[in-house]
Amino acid sequence: MDFGGINPAVLVASLMVASVPIMLAAIGELVVEKAGVLNLGVEGMMIMGAICGFIAAVETGSPFLGFVGGALGAMALSLVFAVLTQVLQANQVATGLALTLFGLGLSSLMGQGYVGIKPPSTGVVPFGPLADLPVVGRILFDHDPMVYLSIVVIAIVWAVLKFSRMGLILRAVGENHDAAHALGYKVTRIRILAIMFGGAMAGLGGAYLSLVRVPQWTDGITAGAGWIALAIVVFASWKPWRVLIGAYLFGGISVLQLNLQAAGTRIPVEYLSMSPYLITIFVLVIMSSGKGRSTMNAPAALGQNFHASR
Repeated sequence: MDFGGINPAVLVASLMVASVPIMLAAIGELVVEKAGVLNLGVEGMMIMGAICGFIAAVETGSPFLGFVGGALGAMALSLVFAVLTQVLQANQVATGLALTLFGLGLSSLMGQGYVGIKPPSTGVVPFGPLADLPVVGRILFDHDPMVYLSIVVIAIVWAVLKFSRMGLILRAVGENHDAAHALGYKVTRIRILAIMFGGAMAGLGGAYLSLVRVPQWTDGITAGAGWIALAIVVFASWKPWRVLIGAYLFGGISVLQLNLQAAGTRIPVEYLSMSPYLITIFVLVIMSSGKGRSTMNAPAALGQNFHASR
């Protein structure tokens, strides 16, 4: 049944696809920030993942290798950030912003010979008869593997942070790196590993954009998705399952405005296009003021550099 020319089942299925890049980048950044590091270079890492994944997929003919290439490309860029901030003690905010600018420029240069090329198709997971079920089949059983992997990653990160010794150490480093160092934990090493994980997740999100969401390469393909991922981490109050909700919320708004445009609504296209970003800002303002502030639990050492000699 359609409502105003919009099919609810297709809308929900589409929002699940639209949310994958932001969800992956946001959960990676959440782990990075849980370790006490503020990396504002998510946008740059995502677009590097998009071009590296696109090149790898086109050259090898394998979508799987494309996603691997995207993760490795963004991870390499994240290592630059890790060396500058954790080894050379550079300012994290300035370095993250520089990383985004560098990623945007380098990806544009790398992608000049790949404009107009179609990547190999990423097929859906074969659920057989389940995909033919009315409504439910279209929503739950007709997606590519990355849609399901993104949810699995959320669950794994939640379980690791909540129940494992590794998660406890990561949170301890993010809350008080001096105390963690006094207990014998390698703060710098832990933070570098967290930064690499965040880079890999941002790269997977970027590769998903260029291989599945928009199966082609164009300059600026991320269109601010990295900044939205950063905002969703705050919206989620640094809790993994809330990242899932925030990503689906933004993905749903994005898909809805596209469907409203296609349905010929009288609302100006410009208002519909900027609505996802305006709503994200509105939610962040509410959470950052008044009663919303008490629900936030940012790591105490977030953005603070650590040096063992202090």
